[in-house]
Amino acid sequence: MRVLKYFLTLAREENITKAAETLHITQPTLSRQLAQMEDEMGVTLFVRGTRKITLTHEGLLLRRRAEEILELVDKTEKEITQQNEVIEGTISIGCGDLFAVQILAKIIDSFTVLYPNVNFELYTATADHIRERIDKGLTDIGLLLEPVDLSKYDFIRISHQEKWVVLLPLDSPLAEKESITAYDLIDKPLILPHRLNMQSELANWFGDSFSSLNILFTSNLISNAAVMVHQGLAYAIVIEGSISFWDPKKIKYLPLSPQLTSTTALAWKREQPFTIATAKFIEYAKKFLNV
Repeated sequence: MRVLKYFLTLAREENITKAAETLHITQPTLSRQLAQMEDEMGVTLFVRGTRKITLTHEGLLLRRRAEEILELVDKTEKEITQQNEVIEGTISIGCGDLFAVQILAKIIDSFTVLYPNVNFELYTATADHIRERIDKGLTDIGLLLEPVDLSKYDFIRISHQEKWVVLLPLDSPLAEKESITAYDLIDKPLILPHRLNMQSELANWFGDSFSSLNILFTSNLISNAAVMVHQGLAYAIVIEGSISFWDPKKIKYLPLSPQLTSTTALAWKREQPFTIATAKFIEYAKKFLNV
């Protein structure tokens, strides 16, 4: 673990002297430790230039894995040391940009009144990526937009329906409408969700015209799609999520017609050992949601 930290520091600083100073060790010690790691692995991790050090292909792969390993080690250490009578620690929750986050906020708000020593780590990503983090033990609980494979998880389905909408520029001719139909979008440049199962949901909504759509972008984050819409590049079909909090003077959104909705689920891995704080939160969420 120590040498992985050395490796990541050098990868970040790109200079052996600066990395050694950051780590409070001597430059020869750092060089020797990293050279030994390269010998043991049988690969070259660094290209040592005159001014800076860069990562090889193998070094880039190790950097990504080392970050995940050390994050998991840190989380494991916290879980082990927090098993006591005082309910405290960090609960890691992954979620998308969903309306259901507002429900999650209410659960957390009332939970922290009972357990003020508990804090939370929120990680925003697509449902597929959050599931990967749950499987690796990096995230405890996920607020996932369906459809998503929940066969390995226990979950609570949120009753509120997530509405699909279209983000459009304020000066668009469609901005005067009350809702958007599939016909309105046939000849428009579009931004669709990156997740394939979300695209399948939209394919069902568009029907036969889906194959002829002008899909200019796919995007995994609504905020990035909104930037492209604001620039006038395309129309984005997204979950309403937190759009109601955005500035209506900069971007507009309209519902689909006929209406298209999706469900969300608060999920955690089945038969997974949790910290006391996480177990308490799951128990509390079930009661809050009347499960």
